[in-house]
This record gives sequence, C-alpha cells and structure tokens, in this order.
Amino acid sequence: MLNEQQQTQLLISQVYQEMVLTDPANEGDWFAFERRLQRYLPALTLELSSVYGERDDFLSFLKALLTAAYHSWQARSAALKAQDTEHEQHPDWFSSEQMVGGVCYVDLFAGNLQGIIQKIPYFQELGLTYLHLMPLFKCPEGQSDGGYAVSSYREVNPALGTIDDLQAVAAALKAAGITLVVDFIFNHTSNEHHWAQEAVKGNPNYQDFYYFFPDRRMPDAYDQTVREIFPDQHPGAFSQLADGRWVWTTFNSFQWDLNYSNPATFTAMAEEMLFIANLGVDILRMDAVAFIWKQLGTDCENLPQAHALIRAFNAVARIAAPSLLFKSEAIVHPDKVVQYIAPNECQLSYNPLQMALLWNSLATREVNLLQQALERRHNLPAQTAWVNYVRCHDDIGWTFADEDAAEFGINGFHHRQFLNQFYVNRFAGSFARGVPFQDNPQTGDCRISGMCASLVGLEQHDPLAIDRIMLLHSVALSSGGLPLIYLGDEVGSLNDYSFSADPHKANDSRWVHRPPADLERYAARHDLATDAGQVFKRLTDLIQLRKQTPALGGTQLLSFNTKQPSVLGYWRGEAERVLVLANFSEQPSTVSALTLSALPETLFDLISQQRISVINGLPLKPYQVMWLQLES
Repeated sequence: MLNEQQQTQLLISQVYQEMVLTDPANEGDWFAFERRLQRYLPALTLELSSVYGERDDFLSFLKALLTAAYHSWQARSAALKAQDTEHEQHPDWFSSEQMVGGVCYVDLFAGNLQGIIQKIPYFQELGLTYLHLMPLFKCPEGQSDGGYAVSSYREVNPALGTIDDLQAVAAALKAAGITLVVDFIFNHTSNEHHWAQEAVKGNPNYQDFYYFFPDRRMPDAYDQTVREIFPDQHPGAFSQLADGRWVWTTFNSFQWDLNYSNPATFTAMAEEMLFIANLGVDILRMDAVAFIWKQLGTDCENLPQAHALIRAFNAVARIAAPSLLFKSEAIVHPDKVVQYIAPNECQLSYNPLQMALLWNSLATREVNLLQQALERRHNLPAQTAWVNYVRCHDDIGWTFADEDAAEFGINGFHHRQFLNQFYVNRFAGSFARGVPFQDNPQTGDCRISGMCASLVGLEQHDPLAIDRIMLLHSVALSSGGLPLIYLGDEVGSLNDYSFSADPHKANDSRWVHRPPADLERYAARHDLATDAGQVFKRLTDLIQLRKQTPALGGTQLLSFNTKQPSVLGYWRGEAERVLVLANFSEQPSTVSALTLSALPETLFDLISQQRISVINGLPLKPYQVMWLQLES
C-alpha cells in the first residue's frame, strides 16, 4: 500500500513519462507544472479520494485528469503564465481598495462582445477594475434561464459573437487593467448540450453524465427531502422525458443536473473550466454551488461532497491555471454561505446577507440586523473576500437567519411578509416599486424583483431616492471586500415593464430589472440637472474616494455601536482609520458626544471634505453617510 507521498510521486512520474519522455518538446512546459503538482496534488488527491476513493479505477481517473491538466497548461499563453506568477506572489490582490466591480448582460448593455470592447473607455470613466459579463455561452433559443442553460462551454451565444471575440474581450480588458469574470454553470447543462443529446441516445460514454430514472420510484424517494426551487416550472426536482424516463432538473426542465458521482463528469467539467481560463478569464462565478451533490435522504444541498468537489476544482486550477479564482454563488443560510469561502475553495463570495439587510434597514429604518451581521458574519480568512452588492440580476431573497432575528424579538416569517409587502407597494407609505417574484398570495411568500432606483423611490420621483441610492452603495464601497455595481444603477435606471410582452420572459418577473441600457440616461450622465447625472456624479466621486483611501482596502471590519437605531457604524483600516456612519432614516439622527467620547475632538469627513467637531455629538441628515478619517 503506497503512502500519500509515494502515491503523489508515482502519479507525477507516470504523467512525466507519458507527456514528456514520449515527446521531449514538452519538457519546457514541465518544470513549472511539476512544481505546482508537488504542491497541490496531495490536496487534489485527498479531496477526490473522499468522493471517488472507493472506486477501483480511482488512480487511472486521477492520471487522466492530470494529463488533461497538463495539456491545458501547455496551451496557456505566456502572458497568462506571467499573470499566474504575479498573482501567486500577491494573493490578496482582489481585495485592494483599487478594485471596483461592474456586472452586465453583454447584449443588453453593449449589443455584443465587440460592443463590450468599445465600452472600455466608459468602464474606465466609471472606475471599474473588475467586469462580470453575465452568461454568454451558447444556450437554447427562447427559454434559457437568462443564459444559465449552457449548450456548449466552448461556443459563445452566436448573437453575441464568437469564442475568438470573447478572447479578444479578455485581452482588451486586461490591457485596460480590468479583471474579467464569467459564469461557470457547473451544476447542470442545457438539454441541448452534446453530452445530454448523446446520453438520451444511449451513448455509454455519456449515459452517466446525468441522473436518469426509468420510473417515479427513485424520484419520489428523493422528493421526500429535497425542496422545490421553481415550483411554477415543475413539481419536485425531476422532469419527464418524451420516452417516459425522468431526469433530475433542480431548476428548470431544460436544465439537466450533472451527475458528479461519475468521475468522468468531473474530468469533463474540469477540462471546460481550464478551456475558459485559457481564454483569459480571471474569475469564475461558480453557479449553484450548493446543489452539485445528491444523496438520498438529504435535502441534496451543501453536502460535504459538494465542498470536496469545489476544492478539487480549485486544486486543478492551482495546478494548471494558477491565477484563476472562484466566486461562490450560494443563496442559503448565512452559516452555510461562509462554508464555501476559503483560499482552497472559493476565494470570493457574494454577500447575500449584507445585500438583503441593506434593504431590510431601508424598510425598517433600523440597522439592528445589519449591525449584527457586520459584527458576527463579516470578517473572513486571509486571501478571501466578500463581493458586496446592492442589486444583481437575480431577485432579493430575505436570507437572514431566523435565530438572529429572534434576538431582537423579530419573528422571521412575519418579518419577511412585511418586507415583501413593503417592496411590492402593498404597504401604506412605501417608497418602493418592486415586483413580486414567485408570488404566493395565500402564504404571502415571494421574493423581490426591481432595479435599485425603482426600489428606493426614484420611479415616483421621491426627493430622497438619490440619497438612498448613495447610502446603499456607500456601504458596499466601504465595508470591506470587492464592491460590485449592477450596471444601470449608476445612472438610476428604472424598472423595465416591457418584459411582460415577451412570451419567453413574461413568466419571470426578474426581467423587470434586466433592462437594455437606457441610452438617454447614459447620455445625460454629465448633466447635473438630471437625476441620472446626479447619481453618476455622486457615485463616481465615491468610487474615486474609495481608491484614494487605503483604509478601505482589505476585508476586515470592526463594528461601532452608534447607540442610534437608524445609524450604522463600523471602523475600517489599521494604520489609517476611517469611521463609517450611515443614517438609514428620512429623519435626522445624532450620535451622542458620550458615544464618541473616545475619539479626537475633530474628524475629517472624506465625503464632504470638511473637518467635523464631535464635542457636542454628531448630527446626521436623512440618509447621510460620513467616512470620518482620524487625523494624525
């Protein structure tokens, strides 16, 4: 029985013999690859053995995976290999105060991929150093879940361009100092994917890439414990094929879940991942991470094998595309979200709790849950970071933990009902104009769709709407991590209700906040007489201020209790310190002199560029934010 070190050396030797000794021309690529193999192969083997280790073919599977990784390393460009080395030397590069992100749909924002290249001067004007292009790979026409049903990971949606165009976008963005992010939809493929079509035909090479069942016996057994994600689409987690069989479809009937109990599925997806990385993509948004492992008798979410597989994908990347990073998308209980965040799993993660609690604080005018989240759930390990956002392409779900809410005497179920009513304008006096997503009138359950500007009152010309936009984004920009702007929000774009006239979109209210770029608003972004101009000017000023303030870099935060229900507070920085205060109410509020008594008598507000005396307390105007620097 070989020990771990002997097994590692044997595998490295076998790959060397097959790849280099049989073709000496490969030797130039080998040495850097071997160095990373020595470092990361033990971790890769450990993770994969926890999933596949009982199989007789485990070592041959692992050897085939490493061979595929070496082929990918050989194909990686010299420029990307140089970036690999640079990022290995600076593993926290993504948490710098210089990092500011944007996210958009290619077609809606720029028409196609060549249009994205033409928009680079605008991205630089806004201050972006990170750009997430929403799903752009080939997908079915019509219903494709917004591109999340992938028909090919090696072809771009023809309406957007070609794979060569995507590579050109990556190179152009890199030259402009902008990191490229794309989605890696690895829980499922479209039913039109080559693998799916071959599996339906009975091709033995692909038959086990998906979960097929001849009758309802096993689907019924699984459905006892799994939850319905999109009950409007189909009951349970399965859809029936024309031939009578059932296939696992967690989300939509045209999105077939991949079967990772088959190691060939893992190898195939690793090859797709490395192909995308070699195009020049820097970060992969790992879609639906919670669902990738199935186990009878469980809810099939957040299982240990799911974490092992993601860590294994990470180890493959460290070996063959070392600068590639992962960003997790896990809209689950806050304690589950953080479990995906680690240097050896997902280095980045969306911060859905902060996002939801920003909107909660606006509705309640109380920051208790948000302050609690910052105290308990914000700080992450080194070489990881939150992606902090106000809005995204998806709905708003109220993902706070009921036990956290209960500490303030809040009933989680009833509070979610209030928030739903408030944001879909069923609550008297609400400033919001959201649209319900998956509305259940009987239970009051739903999630919220809507552009930021419509949710804060700009749609009905509320005079405080722009202040609310700035308040929300100021927290994303200053709380620690990588801020992400949903493009359109920076000019106050409103809900697009025309989606209801499109039969492919009418049943999905999330399209209300997926509007095409509002050319009129973008043209007016420098006109301060317009709300678009005011939003753009104030937000770009905040972005530039963030970049000029090293204390806002990094990820660590120290909570500051303002003793005022509506005023959020936290410290950022170490050598230089900044105190952030934010009033989540349309009423003025004063932080008392006693609360501030440990501070110097005078602070410098970076936003207003004024020195502020706190001897008699610190008044904040409605929705005012201060970034208060301690002067040396």
